Amino acid sequence: MTAIRTDLLVVGGGLGGVAAALAALDAGRRVVLTEEYRWLGGQLTSQAVPLDEHSWIEQFGATSRYRRLRGAIRDHYRQWYPLTPAARADATLNPGNGLVSRMCAEPRSGVAAIDGMLARHRSSGRLTIIQPAVPVAVDVDGDRVSSVTLRRDDGGEVTVEADYVVDATELGDLLPLAGAEYVTGFEAQSQTGEPSAPQEAQPDNQQAFSWCFTIDHVDGDHTIDRPADYDTWRAVQPEYWGAPMISLTGPDPRSLETLTRTFTPHAVRADAIADQGKDPGDRELWTFRRILARENLVDGAIPSDIVLVNWPMIDYLGGTLIDVDAETAEHHKAQARQQSLSMLYWLQTEAPRPDGGTGYPGLRLRGDITEGPEGLAMAPYIRESRRLLALSTVTENDLSIAVRGDARPFTTPDSVGVGMYRIDLHPSTGGDNYLDIASVPFEIPLGILLPRRLDNLIAGGKNVGTTHITNGAFRLHPVEWNIGEAAGALAAFCLDRATRPRAVHTTPDLLAEFQHTLTRNGVELHWPDVRGY
Repeated sequence: MTAIRTDLLVVGGGLGGVAAALAALDAGRRVVLTEEYRWLGGQLTSQAVPLDEHSWIEQFGATSRYRRLRGAIRDHYRQWYPLTPAARADATLNPGNGLVSRMCAEPRSGVAAIDGMLARHRSSGRLTIIQPAVPVAVDVDGDRVSSVTLRRDDGGEVTVEADYVVDATELGDLLPLAGAEYVTGFEAQSQTGEPSAPQEAQPDNQQAFSWCFTIDHVDGDHTIDRPADYDTWRAVQPEYWGAPMISLTGPDPRSLETLTRTFTPHAVRADAIADQGKDPGDRELWTFRRILARENLVDGAIPSDIVLVNWPMIDYLGGTLIDVDAETAEHHKAQARQQSLSMLYWLQTEAPRPDGGTGYPGLRLRGDITEGPEGLAMAPYIRESRRLLALSTVTENDLSIAVRGDARPFTTPDSVGVGMYRIDLHPSTGGDNYLDIASVPFEIPLGILLPRRLDNLIAGGKNVGTTHITNGAFRLHPVEWNIGEAAGALAAFCLDRATRPRAVHTTPDLLAEFQHTLTRNGVELHWPDVRGY
């Protein structure tokens, strides 16, 4: 068994993990970064989901490093793609012109951007990346994590000893291995005081995960083989859905009314529809999550737009991946892939067309874009993790406009960053429909990154001290990045000052110094004083 010694071990190479590594590396520290899949970047890359962001992202509300990530993605297209003059000159280039985000792009552009941001640190020898690898054991000495053992794809194991450990895995995998206290699913209302929480805790009631995929539409018949479980999936219909899930009909996330979306390959550009006063939102599925638009490229550069399928119809409600045995987890993953493939097959063979016909056989599964099993994304899209029982917890009462009675930002004296998103909970494994709550911009408390007991473990992703409900506002790309960046910066700060994370949290002078360090490195700690939140 190989052994490595380092200053900081970051387990999980999603956006939080990459940001944690960069912050510590830029502070001069040695870092080992590990990742389960072949690509770094998590939800942006291996899960194939373009950046979900708040509406002010181009002006404020993100760290400088996150802005460099966004800029590097745009530069990737400016350098390597035959953009039209208008697209090339657009400072806010959106490669896919998707409506869900101001930055809809292919997953490989995220991979390239992240690899570029890490390149000089790899060359210096201060960054070691171990992938694909997963944590299998944690050695704890008292209240300190002393080492983590990782298993590579080839079965070989490596043990990493580190002064600090950041858990940036998608599901909070280190928490049970290290014996850290955590919670899953819905907390009870008596625990959190949240008006939308149930009376009793529901630990197995968690947000659906999804197995995304990409498609284009070209000449010819590209219909996939009929999925083995197609008839089963074609019949699935939760009572609140209003139709079979494998269709274009389902609940509106906010009103919960049943609606039928449209799907029109090469539909009119989404922002042109919005300009006409008919903002389509997620009503037109071709444009909503489009990740490469033909209109941004010179004529003939690509035969079709490329579209990400991350729609309600592929939300897997059959079970969770958290705290189940490996066989059960693999079963749920395989079933989620069958659901996604069934949705694709239905689009190719049964989806209603405007001309009165059915099916779009020209839809082509672009597995070359995502490089995952069965032509799908490399990894499932995870919305909810184990959540740390932390020094502090953000609840619905902190974020909900309805509960607070105003839309001013949530503030906290121990802010280590900012975020903004509606509380957006997808249907759950316990049979709940969407929960969508208007929420305020928020500051990220340092206390939600820190365990109540373990001394040198720091949360670096969706596993922070939120509730099931507020996780719906914290799970998006820029917030995950900011959390990870704060975690990595905290580890480096503690090493430089020979102090501990809890001391930084509780000592005003240390906290102020740490916050100054964050600000100096481009982390926004507060929202600007503007109206219209």
